[in-house]
This record gives sequence, structure tokens and C-alpha cells, in this order.
Amino acid sequence: MVSAVIPANPAWIELIGATLFGLAVLHTFSTRYFEHLAHTQPAHAGLWHLLGEVETVFGFWAALLLMFMALSLGWGAASAYLDARRFVEPMFVFVVMVVAASRPVMQLATDAVGAAARALPLPAGTATYFLALSLVPLLGSFITEPAAMTLAALMLRDVVFSRGVSSRLKYATLGVLFVNVSIGGTLTNFAAPPVLMVAAKWDWSTSHMLATMGWKAALAVLVNSAAIAWLFRGELARRAATQAAPPHARVPALLVAVNVAILAAVVFSNHDPEFFMGLFLLFLGLAEAYRRHHDRLILREGLMVAFFLAGLVVLGGQQQWWLQGVLANMDGTALFFGAAALTAITDNAALTYLGSLVEGVSEQFKYALVAGAVAGGGLTVIANAPNPAGFTILKDSFDEQAINPFGLFVAALPPTAVAVACLWGLSGQVGEFFDLGRWAAWLDSLDKGFVFLLLLPFVVAAVGLWAEYSRRQEDDD
Repeated sequence: MVSAVIPANPAWIELIGATLFGLAVLHTFSTRYFEHLAHTQPAHAGLWHLLGEVETVFGFWAALLLMFMALSLGWGAASAYLDARRFVEPMFVFVVMVVAASRPVMQLATDAVGAAARALPLPAGTATYFLALSLVPLLGSFITEPAAMTLAALMLRDVVFSRGVSSRLKYATLGVLFVNVSIGGTLTNFAAPPVLMVAAKWDWSTSHMLATMGWKAALAVLVNSAAIAWLFRGELARRAATQAAPPHARVPALLVAVNVAILAAVVFSNHDPEFFMGLFLLFLGLAEAYRRHHDRLILREGLMVAFFLAGLVVLGGQQQWWLQGVLANMDGTALFFGAAALTAITDNAALTYLGSLVEGVSEQFKYALVAGAVAGGGLTVIANAPNPAGFTILKDSFDEQAINPFGLFVAALPPTAVAVACLWGLSGQVGEFFDLGRWAAWLDSLDKGFVFLLLLPFVVAAVGLWAEYSRRQEDDD
């Protein structure tokens, strides 16, 4: 674990770590450009595809950090730094993503959503779409957010994304999905990574989460899902399917029950990698023994997501010197909106963990930190640990098999505003969001180098979007 002491003057290795972290963030906003190069320069398509994979970004820059540490401080220091990181979350996300995406589990989830859809007074495709964006993310409070993201993304891919829908609907759906999964896991104290990081230290029970934050999050999830289903009701009625046609015969009920039991045990043991990795090996053995009842396991996709999160853990360990200081100096309102903004450039679980290191904080501080972190969890692919899972499953449905990070950011803004209104505004404080004086005072209190790091990715994203628009205009001419 990282030390809770913040150096008065950050060491040069911390400055290098922050610089590489900033470059990694910039890289995530540039992946679409590399994917374009892969299509226009086929001689080096392999390299451009590698650099264009969002899942490789943080792992790539984390490897550079470790190489730099090994060359400058020695292999022992680099090895000790790596040994001090905790990689339980990447391992857990990998396991739960593969198990949740298996055909027996997907069959049960699809049947449940289908039954609920038939009970709604809506066209079948629209009802399924609404439930995939609302019921499944809320189930994330019990099956964990990574599992909910995997299930919802697979359903949406088959029901909507594979039906030739517009790019507007794809990006809007992705924005709502990421935001709803981020806030939908807050009904309990164990399912959302940002909550899990602080629940034990702050003694937050499931009843506390449901009473203070969960019901507000559930309201935001329902509002977001209903709004997007209504806005795109015409296209959904024409394009959306009730559910994907099963490619094979149905999985026997006993095998479904066994796989669901394995998934439940994995979720229950999410803190114990020795246990859930053993369960995963059992799952792989059963999948091999009953191959006729399984589709291809998403092992590659799961490993890519785990690589992404592991890179985030390695790079995130060098960010405490500026992140914790920023959090400790904020009042409740500034902390809520500051946490939501900071989540766009760092994992929200890392953010709440660093905030939990600040001693003697008030209940308002605790609520503002966690609520802000989950409210901003849909703005970028790095904002919330389950996001890369949904990104990996759905990206092939977009043009050039790449998702524009700036497009995701813009699409996530409206559902994020709804989450802000529910999580903070229901306390009667949402008007402070529009108080320019408060924002000016907060920005003035920040270190100018941090402000530059905060704004630079969005400037680069805007330039990239303009360049992409100009290129398409030239192609059309």
C-alpha cells in the first residue's frame, strides 16, 4: 500500500510518474487517430492497432515507468514498488467478466430481462433496451459492477448495436450505460469499487448506503434509462430486437445453476484472489467438459481489461502526492464536483482510496467524495473500473472499431448531470453547480500545474475531433 505521507516537495520519480500518467491520459484520447492510421498505412497496421487499443494504453505507459525506475533506481526498487501494489481488482474483474459472459449465465440473465420486458407496456425491443440500461446496472449492487457491465454490454450489443443503429444512438447508449453502472452499484457496500475502497474504514453498511446514496442513485438510473428510451423510441421500435436469437440449444437448468453458483461464490470472495482464482479454474474445467453448452469464452477481452486496470494501478501509485493534497483542501461542495471532475482523468476507486487516507474528516466529506466519484464514473473509459469491459465488448460496433473518447465524454454529460442532480441536488445544493463564483474560487485554490494536467486531455480531444472532422470533409470533397 502507498504511504499516507504527502511530501512537501514531490520527488523526481513522482514527477516522472505524474508526467507518464498525463501522457497515458492523452493517449486514451488519441486512440481513434491510431486506428485511422492502421487503415490508411497498412504497412505498419499491427503497430497502429496496438497503440489504438485503449486497453493497452495504461499497461504500455506503466511498463515505461517500471523500465525507467529499473534503469535509474535499480531493479530491486522497481520490483519492490511493483510488489507493493495490490492487483486484486484487475484479477477479480478478469474472472467475473469471463464467468458472467458465459452462455449459461447469459441465458438466465436474458430470460429474466425478457420476462420483465413482457410485463412492461412498451414495444418489446424498447422494453428490453430500457431494462438493459436500468435493471441490469442496478443488479450490479448485488452481482458487482463488472459483472453488470459485462451482462448489459452483451445484451445491448445483440439487441441494439448489431442492428445497424445510428452513431448518435450508440454514443448516447454508451454514455448512459457507463453512468448507470457507475452509480447503480451503490445500493450495497461491496459492489461498487469506489465504495468498496472506503466501506470498511468508514464503517459503511449496506443499510447506510441504501439510505444515504442508493435510493438517489436508483432514481437517477431510472430517469436516465427512461429519457434515452423515449428520445430514441422511433429508432428503437424499428431496429431493436427483443433479444438475440440463441445460436445453440438451451443450456440445461442444472448447468445454469452450477455456473450461477460459481459466479455468486466469485462475487462473495472478491477480496480473496486465492479463492476466486480457484473457482475460476473450476469454471474453466466445467466449460471444457461441457463445450457444447458454451460459446467462446472472452478470455482475450478479459485479459486486456485486466492489463488496462493493472497499468492504472501501477501509474496511480505515483499520483498520491498531488491527488490527496487537492482532496484534503476542499469543502463539501467543492469536493463533490472536484471528485466528479477528477474522476474523468483517474480511476474513481483510486480517488476514494486516497481520500480515505485523510484523517479526521466529516460525514459530509465522506459522502461528497464517494458521491462525486461515482457521479463522474461514466465520463471516460478510465473513470470506473468496469468501463473497459463495456468498451471492449462494444467497440467493434463503432466506425473503424474504435470509440471516440471525446464523443463518449459529450454523450455522458447529460446522464452525469442527472446523477449530479440526484446525488447532490436532492440535498438542496444542486444550484451551487451553477455558481460561477464557487468554481472560480476552487480553480484559484488549485495548483496551476494540476489545472494544466486537468485541462490538457480535453484540449487535445477537441483538437483531435476537429482534425477528424476536417479529414472527413476532405474525403467527402
